Amino acid sequence: MKRKLLLIAAILLLLVGGGFLLFPPVSNYVGTQISHSKVKEFDRIKEEIIEDKTPEQAVKDGDVIPDKENENLYVDQEGHYVVFRVYVRKLFEDSIAYNENVREHQFELLVDDDAYAAPSLDLTEYGIPDGIYGYVTIPKIDMQLPIYLGATGENMSYGAAHMTYTSLPVGGARSNCVLAGHSGYVGRIFFDNLRSLSAGDQVSVTNYWETLNYHVVQTEVRKPEESQNIYINDDRDLLTLFTCVSDDKGGFDRFYVICERDR
Repeated sequence: MKRKLLLIAAILLLLVGGGFLLFPPVSNYVGTQISHSKVKEFDRIKEEIIEDKTPEQAVKDGDVIPDKENENLYVDQEGHYVVFRVYVRKLFEDSIAYNENVREHQFELLVDDDAYAAPSLDLTEYGIPDGIYGYVTIPKIDMQLPIYLGATGENMSYGAAHMTYTSLPVGGARSNCVLAGHSGYVGRIFFDNLRSLSAGDQVSVTNYWETLNYHVVQTEVRKPEESQNIYINDDRDLLTLFTCVSDDKGGFDRFYVICERDR
């Protein structure tokens, strides 16, 4: 009986140990599939934008049904969310206006550690259901993550987070879109592999209007209080990615990847 109990205990220990070993790769695989599914859904919604009708007309014609929980959202007859061109056009106009305001007042707006967390725009007001503004792709490190507005811990638990009061990712002179992401997140890989990037590597951002192509021009490590990389830099069209890295003293530094728009 004693031998049998010891055998059972040994088997349980092996199973538990194997579970710990398998958890990170399995969890990361599942997380990657979730991110890819979010990107795929974004592409589907973008490709199926309703071009020639207002929401009111589409409801009247029986093409869509208002969402039960949010009056600004609509689903088609198959239950898939749809977006209207009239909303997307307004989102673009408001994004441009937002970026113009940031150009003029960024130093006044980024005044404390909480300023970057509230979303710059409420996407549900534009009929967008999942809070995703677009996605960032880096082929070299096989990374593709949805972009959420507001650099909160919750958003960084699902993808890349846009820092409020930096430029929205629509490009343009005197812009710097800053995206934050986790590293060392248990069982998930977000911005962990940014440190493998070097000058010349390609990075792209896809939004509702186009794909913006960038190349890495610089990587560097800075202290948390050294935040100059998040600000607009002259007339350059920039995309800045950053994540936390150990300072080998029990604290954290910031690893920045500065990218410039291809011309």
